[in-house]
Amino acid sequence: MGKGKLAKFAEMETFSNVFQYPFSVVDNVPFEMKGHWREQYFKNNHPVVLELGCGKGEYTVELARLYPEMNFIGVDIKGARMWTGAKQALEAGLKNVAFLRTNIEIIDRFFAGSEVQEIWLTFSDPQMKNAHKRLTSTFFLNRYRKFLVDGGIVHLKTDSNFLFTYTTCMVKENKLPVVFSTEDLYHTEGLDEETHKILSIQTYYESMWIVRGLNIRYMKFLLPQQGELVEPEVDIPLDDYRSYHRPKRSSLKVSK
Repeated sequence: MGKGKLAKFAEMETFSNVFQYPFSVVDNVPFEMKGHWREQYFKNNHPVVLELGCGKGEYTVELARLYPEMNFIGVDIKGARMWTGAKQALEAGLKNVAFLRTNIEIIDRFFAGSEVQEIWLTFSDPQMKNAHKRLTSTFFLNRYRKFLVDGGIVHLKTDSNFLFTYTTCMVKENKLPVVFSTEDLYHTEGLDEETHKILSIQTYYESMWIVRGLNIRYMKFLLPQQGELVEPEVDIPLDDYRSYHRPKRSSLKVSK
């Protein structure tokens, strides 16, 4: 690990808005704030919104600026990246922002039933070879149900046609209510005021994808508590480009 990363990890230990519970420590250190994020950290009763796979935390911080009446928690395992957003939030004096460094596979360990109102998935790795790892798979949706309010909102914003198509098939197969869906967010007319708001937030990589001519896809759907979730049985064409920090595409042309 480089000196820069070590310095960031050391500084993160002093950040009051960062909680670190990776696989290596989570079984040995109890997380006593589960079910008490509002009263113990945020000191208010505002809605709680998660960004899963927050990377540098740019989106989490900007959402917090746009919606001061809501609480935002960015979640990722990459601490050196998360340092950026956590430091920005502290320097800006944002009291409605926190960051949780952990593996998303165990996200349900940190939140109690109905403690979260919304989830954002921004430019998640499409995991084209392994449906189990996709953040809109049944594996993860069932975890979200453990702490998301009944009918809570899930936002998906992605450059990946594969992930967008997979999620579209997932919500259709399971009859999940879709509030809004577009395959070209920045060239869609008639957007409502709330959707217009999110257009003002662009991460560094998102702006690069737009420059490259890639469509940004966006979906907003509801996740009810009732009903067994099933995986869609459909072959989906793989993305035909290599995106930032993603592994080389396989020689296959489609995946389930």
